[in-house]
Amino acid sequence: MSRAMRLTKILRVIGRYRLDEFVDREQLPALPRFALGLLPWRLHAVPDLSRGARLRRALEELGPVFIKFGQMLSTRRDLLSEDIANELAKLQDSVPPFPQEQSVAIIEHALGKPVTELFASFESTPMASASVAQVHCATLHSGEQVVVKVVRPDIESVIREDTALMLTLAKLATKYHPQGKRLRAVEVVSDYELVILDELDMTREAANTSQLRRNFENNKLLYVPEVYWDYTCRDVLTMERISGIPVTDVETLRAKGTDLKLLSERGVEIFFTQVFQHSFFHADMHPGNIFVDVTDPADPTYIGVDCAIIGSLSDADQYYLGRNLLGIFHRDYREVAQLHVECGWVSPETRVQDFESAMRAVCEPIFERPISQISFGQLLVYLFQTASRFDMEVQPSLVLLQKTLLNIEGLGRQLYPDLNLWDTAQPFLEDWVQQRYSPQALLKRLQRQAPSWIEQLPQLSEAALENLQQSRDSSRRKPVHAEASNDKLEQGLIVAKRRRHIVGAIVCIAAVAIAIPDIRQYAAAIPPASWLLAALGLGLIWPRNR
Repeated sequence: MSRAMRLTKILRVIGRYRLDEFVDREQLPALPRFALGLLPWRLHAVPDLSRGARLRRALEELGPVFIKFGQMLSTRRDLLSEDIANELAKLQDSVPPFPQEQSVAIIEHALGKPVTELFASFESTPMASASVAQVHCATLHSGEQVVVKVVRPDIESVIREDTALMLTLAKLATKYHPQGKRLRAVEVVSDYELVILDELDMTREAANTSQLRRNFENNKLLYVPEVYWDYTCRDVLTMERISGIPVTDVETLRAKGTDLKLLSERGVEIFFTQVFQHSFFHADMHPGNIFVDVTDPADPTYIGVDCAIIGSLSDADQYYLGRNLLGIFHRDYREVAQLHVECGWVSPETRVQDFESAMRAVCEPIFERPISQISFGQLLVYLFQTASRFDMEVQPSLVLLQKTLLNIEGLGRQLYPDLNLWDTAQPFLEDWVQQRYSPQALLKRLQRQAPSWIEQLPQLSEAALENLQQSRDSSRRKPVHAEASNDKLEQGLIVAKRRRHIVGAIVCIAAVAIAIPDIRQYAAAIPPASWLLAALGLGLIWPRNR
């Protein structure tokens, strides 16, 4: 289909569902308002549906790429009204399969052998079909039961054409929608294009799956299927076929005698373990990607599949997020406001008192409800929405985290309506903060950083000499201020020397930490007061600019 024909179809769908009603015509300049009035959309009556339902139906009719976009858009609750976000969340990624001959041809071309040589058996009828790929069951010659995921033919060109059209519509929305700048439609479409193009690379998904499996190895919380790398490439992913009950089949889980309270609490624990211990979290944990192993109903295990979308936080974001969440738990809105400014999530010009007041106005009504009825995920949404009024630029990793928490919490409440997420989350966060700054953790970080410091140590003297030479050249060029320059030069040399001494001491400590692997057990025996005094002494001798 040519781009002109595709655009014509998009305009027809927009007209059929009267999506032009989303635009406030009174806010448009005269020429666009006049042009909009000439289009034949008014020939269609406005469907007897909510605006969210009309948008969802339109995206479903436009096909896989738009469906996937609607799913992603539903996670941006910081940008959308609640009714539209809830409706878009209903989008189902159910797409007719492509012909089995094409699927076999793609596998044979990608792996370089006939399907009969690659597999002992191969089911040509797909077991599932989605917007980006479809899945077939197969058996390896060694006997393992596997699933083979095959990328749709020519899907990349379709994605690029459709996202180009989306980008055009986003630019128009940014220019003419009353809240166009706040919605950041161009940014949203650009992020979506990167995400969906990444999903086309099966080796990326395979690598994510392997990492997630390694993170939870020998852990009862989550099981991740094994990847078979000899049968995996950019267009094909082969992995272990799992057997479990869909997490949404609560009736079957209950009939099996599954401990649903434990299962729901483990879902929350999986989330916090991934975010705060691994900093590597499955960001697409909707119910279709989660199954349950009830071999032992009293000790159930989650099974996670489809690791195409993975989120990760930097050390700084991880720290600030944990502190923010604890601040919310304790209703310490001043600390939450200060942390937002400190970490750069909001403008440094933000008045802490104003942000604190806004946070209190949002959170206090929520905390008046029974604790089991408070949505932690929704609270995070409100936090980001409030921060957006103070020009907070939401980072993609935080959006993925927000989406994942909403999915996990919704799933937990579906399994066990009385789930008290706070009882699970608060102790976990408090333990994480305590462990992060324990002597053992600090020594472990020293061990990790020491090789880099030792490598850079010889460069410190060179940098000091270079700064000295620059200062001398500068003082020669400005003889009037020679005395002042010499004073600054002398002060700079003192600072540099003392700083080198401190860095040298740290490197020596790190070297000892590396040389004695069991030093952590000795460190654990040192009283906390000694660590406090050592930190105070280091602060006293560390040079300060005056």
